[in-house]
Amino acid sequence: MLIVKNIYKSFGAIKAVDGINFCLQKGEVTALLGPNGAGKTTLLRLISGYYYPDEGDIIINGTNIQKNRVGALQSFAYIPENGALYPEMTVAEYILYMAKLHKLSRQNYVDNLASLSQELGLTEVINQKCETLSKGFKRRVALAGALIHRPDTLLLDEPTEGLDPNQKFMIRDFLRLYARHHTVLMSTHIMEEVEACAGRVLLMNHGKLICDTTPEGLKSLTPSNDIETAFRSITFDK
Repeated sequence: MLIVKNIYKSFGAIKAVDGINFCLQKGEVTALLGPNGAGKTTLLRLISGYYYPDEGDIIINGTNIQKNRVGALQSFAYIPENGALYPEMTVAEYILYMAKLHKLSRQNYVDNLASLSQELGLTEVINQKCETLSKGFKRRVALAGALIHRPDTLLLDEPTEGLDPNQKFMIRDFLRLYARHHTVLMSTHIMEEVEACAGRVLLMNHGKLICDTTPEGLKSLTPSNDIETAFRSITFDK
């Protein structure tokens, strides 16, 4: 479970996150939407512990991240939009390195690597160096590395940006399955992605949470029943 309670974060005179509240549980993918500058990335960085809020609390699986950051992040993973791999490492070496960071037992590492390799289609590249991989494979390797310890809470920033349709389908399908037993929050600006795999939508603008609904609920806000039209009508600054 992820609880964000009355969170504020300012940079000088700019209120990047302004009084955000929500609670996420296991069972569905939640999409975090908003135009550029809405505060999405700042919010993700607050949840990941990269920033500390000016006010409010963030609780991950019962642990307050401000009071016990290491404890809270033991069951947590965050994949930024441009999550970097180590180019000189092979895929297997990189995932093993991530497993060691989480002090995973050898048996858990072997078991999780086997299942993730199959689920994410990494078997054919497991011994290739990361620098030789396509963008789609690099994204999948980053996902495998983040999930090697099977975290309860997963945050992703633009998880399918720049991928081809087949790669997008694979990652979306994987996220839907993973979210059945875990908490998944993804930031995206691709409306097709929201409809394809999200069950809940959090819409931000100017640092505030202005809508907490479902994809169908968001679409129903306009006569055309179109999610992109609804997004524009709510967030467009005249």
